[in-house]
Amino acid sequence: MKEISNKEDIKILVDAFYNKVRTDQLIGPVFAGAIPNDKWPKHLERMYSFWNTVLFGSQEYRGNPFSKHSSLPISKPHFDRWLELLDTTIDTHFEGEKADEMKRRATNMGMLFQSKLEHIRANDSFKNIV
Repeated sequence: MKEISNKEDIKILVDAFYNKVRTDQLIGPVFAGAIPNDKWPKHLERMYSFWNTVLFGSQEYRGNPFSKHSSLPISKPHFDRWLELLDTTIDTHFEGEKADEMKRRATNMGMLFQSKLEHIRANDSFKNIV
């Protein structure tokens, strides 16, 4: 296996990951409800840019990932499954420092998103700022 070393590697990983996501019984329906079939190519392009920015500092991704997720019907089991699928996909295709970094960053993002969602859902006054 090889290290994640460029955007082409990220594309391989992201494509394999979202193929699993789209057929997953738990999180597949959430994604299907949020991303129409004709919008998947655009979503995948954003994910290539996102992970290229996260792992290699390319600064090609612009956006607020949390705001895209704040209204979705997701909770801890969804995040756990997302991470499980991502980690498995990474381990199937890659190894090394960037693979470990991607898993670590995804775990941190998942925890942060969960925490923010729990806080927003518990405090009505925060719902209008997302």
